[in-house]
Amino acid sequence: MTLLLSALAPIAAIIVFIYVKDKYEKEPKRLLLACFLFGGIVSIIITTILYLFTDLILPLNDKYSILQQFIRAFFIVALIEEFSKYVIVRYFAQTRKAFNEPFDGIIYAVMVSMGFAAVENIFYVIEGGLPTAILRAFTAVPAHATFGVLMGYFMGKAKFANRVQYNLMGLFLAVLFHGAYDFFLFINFIPGISIGAFVSLIIAIVLSHKAIKLHQENSIFKP
Repeated sequence: MTLLLSALAPIAAIIVFIYVKDKYEKEPKRLLLACFLFGGIVSIIITTILYLFTDLILPLNDKYSILQQFIRAFFIVALIEEFSKYVIVRYFAQTRKAFNEPFDGIIYAVMVSMGFAAVENIFYVIEGGLPTAILRAFTAVPAHATFGVLMGYFMGKAKFANRVQYNLMGLFLAVLFHGAYDFFLFINFIPGISIGAFVSLIIAIVLSHKAIKLHQENSIFKP
């Protein structure tokens, strides 16, 4: 039970944080819960299927190959995981009437991301114990949140600008930062290179803060 709580605590903290940031027009709690559950169930199923498929057609066996780890980070892990989240935001959340301002893209994308991160985190923490829970609470979990914010910022713009390229830009940015974060961790056989993951995470956090602020300032519900 302790491990389960330690795995879910940072997820809950980020959900509360992003919910509070939705200042002017709160989203239906049932819809937020649905996005969270879909992120934890549907996106995991999509990810698992795509992982099995790519393992068959593109096996990457050399963990000391920088090229293979680049492909693994950007075109397998990041692309598959972020695409699985994107599908839910695009075809479930974005079509809802409650999605009525650009900021909603952020909150729904983060909810989906936190659903995914919750399931992932539980498995990692059960395997690695409390030290893994503490480490991931300050790294992988907030990383997933920032990927969600960056994706959701542009998906929020996409609905009201009626421009499909904004949706794709959101997916691209999430994949870019997710891939960069993982790539530097995957090539940890190069001494000191893992610091690049934390640099990319810090940049993503800064950009996420700006994205949240911009949509807050431009909210149609702002008094």
